[in-house]
Amino acid sequence: MKIRRIGALGAVVASSALVLSACEAPGGSELVEDTSVAIGWNQAFYSQNNLTSTGNAAANANILYLTNTQLFYYDEGLNVVRNEDLGTYEVIEEDPFTVQYTINEGPTWSDGAPLDAYDVFLYWAAQNDQWDNVAPEYDDEGNLINEEEVEAGVFFDSSSPGANAISQIPEISDDGQTVTFVYDQPRSDWEVVLQPSPVAAHALVDVALGEDDPAVAKQRLYDAFANNVSEDLGPISRAWNDDFNFSSLPEDERLYLSSGAYVMTAFEEGQYLTVNARDDYDWGPEARIESVTVRYSEDPLAAATALQNGEVDMISPQASVDLVATLEGIDGIQFQGTAEGTYEHVDVIFDNNGPFDAASYDGDEETARLVRQAFLLSVPRAEIMEKLVRPIQEDAVVRNSHNAVPGAPNYDELTENNGSDMFSEDDEENRQRAIELLEEAGVDTPVDVRFLYGQGNVRRENQFELISVSASQVGFNLIDEGDVMWGARLAQTTTYDASLFGWQSTNTFALNSQANYVTGGVNNFGGYSDEQMDAWWDELAVNTDPEVETELLIQIERQLFEDGFSIPIFQHPGVMAWRDEFAGASTIPLSPTIFWNFWEWDIDPEDSIEITEEPLDEADTEEE
Repeated sequence: MKIRRIGALGAVVASSALVLSACEAPGGSELVEDTSVAIGWNQAFYSQNNLTSTGNAAANANILYLTNTQLFYYDEGLNVVRNEDLGTYEVIEEDPFTVQYTINEGPTWSDGAPLDAYDVFLYWAAQNDQWDNVAPEYDDEGNLINEEEVEAGVFFDSSSPGANAISQIPEISDDGQTVTFVYDQPRSDWEVVLQPSPVAAHALVDVALGEDDPAVAKQRLYDAFANNVSEDLGPISRAWNDDFNFSSLPEDERLYLSSGAYVMTAFEEGQYLTVNARDDYDWGPEARIESVTVRYSEDPLAAATALQNGEVDMISPQASVDLVATLEGIDGIQFQGTAEGTYEHVDVIFDNNGPFDAASYDGDEETARLVRQAFLLSVPRAEIMEKLVRPIQEDAVVRNSHNAVPGAPNYDELTENNGSDMFSEDDEENRQRAIELLEEAGVDTPVDVRFLYGQGNVRRENQFELISVSASQVGFNLIDEGDVMWGARLAQTTTYDASLFGWQSTNTFALNSQANYVTGGVNNFGGYSDEQMDAWWDELAVNTDPEVETELLIQIERQLFEDGFSIPIFQHPGVMAWRDEFAGASTIPLSPTIFWNFWEWDIDPEDSIEITEEPLDEADTEEE
């Protein structure tokens, strides 16, 4: 099983599968000199490698979208747009299912080294588990207890069901431009499985092994994976996991090489990060704004104040009643509600000898299942919606699916048949049912539950208080494990029993959430394992029939609810606001949200904000 760590805003979840449309990328835009834009965001960048479970966060994905080129991206209509200025990819054989990627000649990393097929190869290899021969182990305090074994072995802190569906070593052409992948079996989301790596292949080998010739380094990388050279793979894996994480601008430029429209030029810890347009970039949508700075503040009202003071051009903080009221009182700005791809949920841990683990009841799976169900029934979803969500979004509804967003084409059919009706819309009815289940389980109450959530996140703090009070009426005692570093603790499941956080969509395929539920899935923090569940996902992976997909999702979700895996709560309401002088504001309900169309941003040089090193002011009022 993969041991995972995840960033504080880790983001992977599936929305409903939409029809894929391969649109053309937009034409180039002309760079306007002396233009700059400042964007407000709620968490600082901290990793160049968002493929590790540590780096998998929206805060990193946003910056990497500006600095890393891609073979495809999503447009405003959630259509897949192919970037053929960078390269092409196509199915060249159906049996065995074979996909070929070709990178055009010309694209380079910011150090001048070519971007090529080796970078696509690395994206696959680092997320394929076949080379791992050790996994980190932690004690109850979250401390690594097998450091010597990890240091001596090979472990890539990355995993992808799509990458693991390819077990053969792919072939790279003699010119290094084309790489061919043969799948073990067809996969319905093949078009969004692979990209060039966010970490340059040659830079990774140079950092890990000291090989500074890019061509030699890339060949050594390929040979290490192809021949399972553990002496090289060990250092490469450790560099992949750790060396590309940083909280201010490194002196070593290898750690933040750019393959995209912008390159990082400044990064002050906890304050701001600046990227400047590359003058040689022409293998994708080209920047119009010369310089983009992302400024950081966790406080939504501080972000609104910064917008009012002309310190930032656009913000998209966590929505609240106070935020909307503040924005309504600011002249010279525009704002709108947005649909976000993140949904809130409570998960439980199956394998930590805690209250939801059968091991705590002498291996009695039924007792553990009843306790899990009772706990999830105690989550007061109706009260959470009424007090925290509907004041921001009046038409918001409780989410009753693990895999489909409310309003999706298959949502109604899915929720009418997936077993979510075990949860009433009446919180008191749910609490009474939970009491009955605990009595049936025959466990002593109150049952202690260590509850992990994001400390400092006002809405999550409020949710914890509501859940704690409701659960206490049923027979659970919630122990406050609120932590500003909650994301780093998600994989340290000996330190908590239940958690509250959100998954953010990264693509429109149902398979986007496969890793949440299958045995050993990189996002399956709770240690849930069921052979039938794994089989359903295997079937879904090769299916192309929408009706069969919905039938499979119904079975998957019915099992998840029956087993007491998790309880979805709501789809996040969002707010985006921008200065009148700034043009091109837009968002999509997938990562990278408000950054998706940076090439359409526009501002006059005289209206551009001068970035200072002063931190954003704290708001005078606090959220309630």
